[in-house]
Amino acid sequence: MQVTTQQELSNLIDEGFDRLSLPEAPASLYDPIRYTLELPGKRIRPLLTLIGCGLCEGDVKEALPAAIAVELLHNFTLLHDDIMDAAHTRRGQPSVYKKWDANTAILSGDAIYAKAFRQLQYYGYAEAYTKDHYAAIVDIFLDSAQSVCEGQAYDLDFEDKQEVTLEDYLKMIDGKTAALISTSLAIGARVATGDAAIIDRLRTIGKKTGIAFQIQDDLLDVVADPEKFGKQRGGDIREGKKTYLSLLALQRCSPEQRKRLSAILSHNDTSDDEVVSVIELYKELNVISATRSVIRSFYEEAMEHIDTFAASSYKDEIITLLNRLISREY
Repeated sequence: MQVTTQQELSNLIDEGFDRLSLPEAPASLYDPIRYTLELPGKRIRPLLTLIGCGLCEGDVKEALPAAIAVELLHNFTLLHDDIMDAAHTRRGQPSVYKKWDANTAILSGDAIYAKAFRQLQYYGYAEAYTKDHYAAIVDIFLDSAQSVCEGQAYDLDFEDKQEVTLEDYLKMIDGKTAALISTSLAIGARVATGDAAIIDRLRTIGKKTGIAFQIQDDLLDVVADPEKFGKQRGGDIREGKKTYLSLLALQRCSPEQRKRLSAILSHNDTSDDEVVSVIELYKELNVISATRSVIRSFYEEAMEHIDTFAASSYKDEIITLLNRLISREY
């Protein structure tokens, strides 16, 4: 049976995760992994992997190991990010770092990374895949892992860097967030032996989508319902994080406003009143509306590249997915 609808693709992904072999012992290693993989998540990246394969007329079931590998890589980065950010919550629940400790989160993250590679081994052992084909799939995966690390390094650098431009920020999220979404489409296409031009087109779609997705996260931190978003409103403001909104505000504000905003973002005991004052400043400077426009612009650019593909159920699915992302509230 051909797998075409989003529900069928999601069911296939769920089956792939159900088949993951996680031993019972040592529980200190595998219980946090089970906990992580059972947290509610969108699983956008594995879905895009299957869609990328389908857009290249491949058998999406063959792309399932790559899809699981990409999602495992994503979860690996989240476990380590939470340690670096000292984040107490993840997807509305206690992070592994908070529920257990930093050492557990590091070790469990490393084990998830190993499990991701184990999934890719399918292409190394299956007779249908040549040595070169297998190497090309692994290369895409490794390039993505490196880009994510580079993006995270830039993000850490920003903590001590006084002057960060919007261009700097976009470069950072191109690695930290967009690279893995771009890779999801590209690796699915590579499983299907898509040619270089098609893979480049899919990378561009993923890049535009990933950048929009991260800026949207920045926006939702300010405007979303905390119950739905799973995070305290203004969390980025409280942490003094450099986001698209804060950088745009610093670019637009008066010297006096800049002094006040910089002071709030630079200390660690931000009050609720200060968070409200920053959000009000964003509104006053039209930062929120401008950010909404930028998000939509990136999504629209992704849609323009999708339009170049021939009509298919997979094209319909990625259009539906992007429309859902554009209007997401958490």
